[in-house]
Amino acid sequence: MRKTVTILFCDVTGSTALGERLDPEALRGLLAAYFERMKAIVESHGGTVEKFIGDAVMAVFGVPQLHEDDALRAVRSAFEMRAALPDLGVQGRIGLMTGEVVTGTSERLATGDAVNVAARLQQAAQPGEIVIGKRTLGLVRDAVAVEALEPLVLRGKRDPVAAFRLLSLDTGMEAFPRHLEAQLVGRLREQQRLRAEFEAVVSEQSCHLVTLLGAAGVGKSRLVTESLAGVDARLVRGRCLSYGEGITYWPVIEVLEQLAVRPADPVAARAIATLLAESDEPATPEQIAWAVRKTLEESAAGEPLVCVLDDIHWAEPGLLDLVEHVADYSRGASILLLCVARPELLERRPGWAGGKLNATTLLLEPLSDEQTDELIDRLGSVDQDLRIRIRSAAEGNPLFVEEMLAMIRDSGAGAVIVPPTIQALLASRLDQLDAPDRAVLERGAVEGHVFHRGAVEALAPDEARVSQRLLELVRKELVRPDQPQIPGQDAYRFRHLLIRDAAYDSLPKTVRAELHERFAEWLDRHGATLAEQDEIVGYHLEQACRYRRELGRDDQVGELAMAARTRLLAAGRHARVRDDVAAAVKLVERAAQVAPDGPLEIELEFAHADALFEAGRAADAIDIARALAIRGADEGDRVAELTGRILEASWATHLDPEGAADRLEALIVEALPELEAAGADLALYIAESARGVIENMRGRAQDWLRASELALQHAKRAGQPQLAVKLIPQLGAAQLFGPTPVLDLLAWLDAQDVAYPGNTANQVHRAGALAMLGRFAEARELMDAARERVRDQGATIGYALITGQPAVDLELLADDPVRAVELSRESCRLLEEHAERSWLSTILGLQAVAQYRLDLLDDADANARRAAGLGSSDDRLTQMLSLQTRAKVYARRGDHKEGQRLAREAVAIADQVDLLNYVGDAYADLAEVLVLAGETGQAVEALTRAVQHYSQKGDIVYRDRALDRLAELTPRPPDASAIAPT
Repeated sequence: MRKTVTILFCDVTGSTALGERLDPEALRGLLAAYFERMKAIVESHGGTVEKFIGDAVMAVFGVPQLHEDDALRAVRSAFEMRAALPDLGVQGRIGLMTGEVVTGTSERLATGDAVNVAARLQQAAQPGEIVIGKRTLGLVRDAVAVEALEPLVLRGKRDPVAAFRLLSLDTGMEAFPRHLEAQLVGRLREQQRLRAEFEAVVSEQSCHLVTLLGAAGVGKSRLVTESLAGVDARLVRGRCLSYGEGITYWPVIEVLEQLAVRPADPVAARAIATLLAESDEPATPEQIAWAVRKTLEESAAGEPLVCVLDDIHWAEPGLLDLVEHVADYSRGASILLLCVARPELLERRPGWAGGKLNATTLLLEPLSDEQTDELIDRLGSVDQDLRIRIRSAAEGNPLFVEEMLAMIRDSGAGAVIVPPTIQALLASRLDQLDAPDRAVLERGAVEGHVFHRGAVEALAPDEARVSQRLLELVRKELVRPDQPQIPGQDAYRFRHLLIRDAAYDSLPKTVRAELHERFAEWLDRHGATLAEQDEIVGYHLEQACRYRRELGRDDQVGELAMAARTRLLAAGRHARVRDDVAAAVKLVERAAQVAPDGPLEIELEFAHADALFEAGRAADAIDIARALAIRGADEGDRVAELTGRILEASWATHLDPEGAADRLEALIVEALPELEAAGADLALYIAESARGVIENMRGRAQDWLRASELALQHAKRAGQPQLAVKLIPQLGAAQLFGPTPVLDLLAWLDAQDVAYPGNTANQVHRAGALAMLGRFAEARELMDAARERVRDQGATIGYALITGQPAVDLELLADDPVRAVELSRESCRLLEEHAERSWLSTILGLQAVAQYRLDLLDDADANARRAAGLGSSDDRLTQMLSLQTRAKVYARRGDHKEGQRLAREAVAIADQVDLLNYVGDAYADLAEVLVLAGETGQAVEALTRAVQHYSQKGDIVYRDRALDRLAELTPRPPDASAIAPT
């Protein structure tokens, strides 16, 4: 058999000297290790070692399995072999040549001139060099950099042989370059626009978002390819999948894998790890978008970066938000974001039409009749009648023209009927394929737009020539080699998605169901490295169920549906880890729908309801919780019933808060013994988390801490690490505001910094603790860094919350009420934009405190009253802050009776909470009201109580201020025993 293959020779240099220097046994061991390592490298790239000749290795790429990229595989092997030689303690030289050989003889794998030339090229190389021949270079030119050598005069060759020294390899290069059948026609203006956008990106060192819109087949991909050819930039690409709702970040993961870098910021690096499913630590969409932006910016530091995102009309909202974040916030880096989509994208993102900063939209119109004729002329020669029919049917669609002419070439028919649509045309062209070729194409279509050879082999076990048939499909320009997503696999991409759809649509539903199930099994065995394996496997199992149900074969669905449900639920859990709420809702809803008659599963129902609640659909979440409780009661599942009731009551506090906390608390007290007896850890996590919310609202921080700690334990036992990590901020806040001494809190934060370095919540809590110790410069540095990081991430609510209570408390401690008012106003503005009320009420109360310190009595009184009205009556901290400020305002205005009444009402609430600093503030404010009324003795008693609480917390700033005020009110220093911490 004659084949075109690539031959590789690798020889150890200085072997004679090695023999003189080493003991024979040592030399034998070294060479054995060398041969074993070289053989492993060759085989890992699909080559075959023919033989060892002395200390030389001869390998053949293309025998017994022929690949379209054998030359590139050989070059990659050569680079890897050269890199491995120093570790073995030897040097080598390598030669490669491609040519036609005879294979399959009993003596040798390959015989021919290419073998001899490869051996001579290896001999001509210097130690550490790789030398290749002209034919090999022609096949890998786009993936390598070379230096031309003087033509070699080789023994037995009449003419000198061209030789090239390999310098570098682009490891991300496709198997071989994509050759389009004709040059671009009629797109000069669009090419100039794209080039101009790139030049602007480079000159301005900025990020531009360009959206290229056009109908399927109009030539978007070709325009991108030709417009970017030759630009001095790094090009990375990702594509959105047309199937599997909830696969939000698939194209971003493709881009990150091509960049192969991690951001320098440890928090950003952890968010990327979460995105790539390497960590269960939660990351919000804002954090992920920020981390991806940091990665792109750092990748663009050395050279401009062009990031192409294909088929983005299929993108989930989270991905579109990420693209907008990068476009809006990226600074100082040359990044061109080029999104390729169909026109319907603008229905979802009208701002991309040019209303956004640095956003440009290009609409690719159909070709004119003249341009269509020009394209026909470039692609082939047809008679006038056929030209007219093709032009009329194509309606300016280049893909139609190309496929029509390809079908004519393939069929060789004299009389050709022009199908009326591109879909009909593609179906007709596929009908002309040999049955085995078509079967291979159809099985690839089951996987998707990009598919892997191994999957096709698994779906076509009776076809022995899958690789050859794929090469034939490549030759016919139906598929192209592509970058694989699964290591060790060859990948192919349909030349156009419409071709994939035509191949898939021709499959009977019975066959589709079987193939989807078998592909899911194959992907489970080979796709462990995919970050979104559960989403993809779940989708294919879901499709298998769908087609069987449509065929009335419900009896074949049971176990399959439960498997799909399990995988989709797992995918929904992964989405919640990265806080991708929209994806989580879709995935969990699909999990519920694929097996609607499955057994009652609390995790599924909770995941569904929780995702809906986080998505702002509280009423829908409550409906699911109520349904869970009812079904649990009907089936005698007490755990499910109680879990549903707790969830319903917990979420109802946000819709009808008055009295809801009391009802929820009573329900939890009733439920906990039964849930503990059942060992229902997920239900206990839900109950303890809900109890923590109640305790926080009631101002019982120590109970909040205990509930959060218990919830943490139950989350871990339930195998829900993503829920466990989300409790860390609650644990820190409970200790910052509660009775935990400052030094103990700092020690706890030290331990957290080891487990979660750079955690923003821990940084905020540390700043609050340091402020109580008077270390304001350090505290502000930490707080400002945390605020800037969250703002940089685009997390508006998170930024508002940090800018609110923690930052305002810090400035009040630092005695800078002007800054406190500025921060609180910024926080309130953002919260009001999002129609938030709970946090807003507390921050308004703190703003009133700061305004009172500035003698802005009217403003302080107005905000104190507004805070009380916004907050619920059992929101103790908010009500305390409101009463304290109003009491001081009344006292300053001379109404001492009302002032004292309100101040004592605030103290009465304070005595029910353990928020030590805020309790101390209530007593200090009572003392101020009493001093204004002339009640100095009672004021000293109140101020003494304030010092006790500050001292117990370890807050030396407020303690010392209270002591100074006591010194002003008493003729001699107070007895230390009288103010000892209680």
